[in-house]
Amino acid sequence: MTRPAEGYARVSAAPGALTRVPVSGFLRVISGLTGWRRLGLAWLSGAFGALAMPPFGALPALVVSLTVAVWLMDGAAADRPALRRLWLGFLIGWAWGFGYLTAGLWWLGQAFLVEADEFLWALPLGVIGLPFGLGLFYGAGFGAAGLLWRRGWGRIAALALGVGAAEWLRGHLFTGFPWNTLGMALAQNLWLMQGAAGIGLYGLTVLAILICAAPATLATVPDPAGRFGPSAAAALLLVALALFGAERLGPPDPVVAGVRLRLVQPNLPQDAKFRPENRADIVDRYIELSQRPVEAGQPEPTHIVWPESAFPFLIQRDPDALAKVAAGLKPGQHLVTGAARAEEPLPGERLRYFNAILVIGPDGVISDSYDKVHLVPFGEYLPGPLDAALRALGLRQFVAVPGGFSAGARAAQRILAVPGLPPVAATICYEAIFPGAILPAGRAAPASSPPGLILNVTNDAWFGDTPGPRQHLAQARLRAVEEGLPLVRDANTGISAVIDPHGRITAQTPLDQETWLDADLPARIVGGTLYGRFGDAAFAVMLAACLVGAVTGRRR
Repeated sequence: MTRPAEGYARVSAAPGALTRVPVSGFLRVISGLTGWRRLGLAWLSGAFGALAMPPFGALPALVVSLTVAVWLMDGAAADRPALRRLWLGFLIGWAWGFGYLTAGLWWLGQAFLVEADEFLWALPLGVIGLPFGLGLFYGAGFGAAGLLWRRGWGRIAALALGVGAAEWLRGHLFTGFPWNTLGMALAQNLWLMQGAAGIGLYGLTVLAILICAAPATLATVPDPAGRFGPSAAAALLLVALALFGAERLGPPDPVVAGVRLRLVQPNLPQDAKFRPENRADIVDRYIELSQRPVEAGQPEPTHIVWPESAFPFLIQRDPDALAKVAAGLKPGQHLVTGAARAEEPLPGERLRYFNAILVIGPDGVISDSYDKVHLVPFGEYLPGPLDAALRALGLRQFVAVPGGFSAGARAAQRILAVPGLPPVAATICYEAIFPGAILPAGRAAPASSPPGLILNVTNDAWFGDTPGPRQHLAQARLRAVEEGLPLVRDANTGISAVIDPHGRITAQTPLDQETWLDADLPARIVGGTLYGRFGDAAFAVMLAACLVGAVTGRRR
């Protein structure tokens, strides 16, 4: 068999056949890499793709990243048996995902510096170990795509199928961690994010892969239609998504009559100042911010919101502090605050602690509460199999609660009753990053009392002035679009915001400032959204379509 001429690449058009396709010298170098050079470029391209995530939002970075990944797969999968394609695809995908997540999640290291004397040793585990492990999901996705790989437009569908499914698994397995899912590359633009109302974050992920990987065919497909068609289709898809979003936005959403919110952002650091012995000063700080005068001509707040874990003590067991908080409320006002909550144990059990939201009236009575369901592993608790072993070594979770927090009930606690507000879909901290998990089990609340807003209280002080708080806000914002509900987000150090059900930020605070925010509550979308009713059904259909496309493209 003769060697292909200079400037041409080997392309399998049929078993045992070769087609000569003109390609650039740059592509020949990429597809010809092997061993550690191939994995090194995969890592670098994945890291470059992280620039598509908040706060940068550079969508072309993901185009370059996925195009390089496709060309690396071309070099690895050409004329090889299925198991070899699976293995090499897995290695490329793992290296790509490792780079992508390392560059996108480096800011997690900031949390290990808050109590550096106790947690600095574990910093490499968070900054390197977590991306290293989560990269296995991308490895599985690329490996699955490798089984269907054949140079042509069908391999783009194969990549969308494999990596799209892997992203869904990353968001669900082992408690799930869907941070910076690839669909967020589209979900930062107000027009493009509107598609989430129908197909959700994971549907946007499939679209993002199809759109951003399509240019790879410009250099590797022999016939003009196959070479230029995918990129043209990707451009049309992007334009159609934008036009749909522009049409869907329409005029500003109406507001709920008789509701005026005040979000308090105390900017309390995660250091020695936030200790039980400073409880009086902390409570005074919250009350003083809550009582600041309103702007001229504006109504008084009807509801005060304080962030996650507002107190370094159990306010439910401190009558004096509870009375002081109640005395700071004006007649008719209600406080919704994050707070640790304790529950009396059953005989023979330890005291159970919950990361909770409490509703406190001007009479000092706690009328309702929500306990966080989706806890942060190693942050709020130690996973069961590791708990005893790690505690025997003197280790603990980040939040210093004896034995760690307990998870709340999963079925019934999502909806919080706050006098004067529509039913509240409550979330604490990173619970707001999980698509389809905002409402109670069963996807919908009773028709007689559908939720009127998503409340997210959080404490991002752990991560300082890094991309972390900005990424958190962007992901929580998308839940408003998916569910057709306004989002009220109160963060200790920011960014606090009120977001309407179309994802428009109607008011927000800066990061790392002590401040407050007065705002109206936007109304929910009557009738909800397709995603709110059917969840990831459209995403499943999209995966099936990608499978058909990959198989069809391979046969052709």
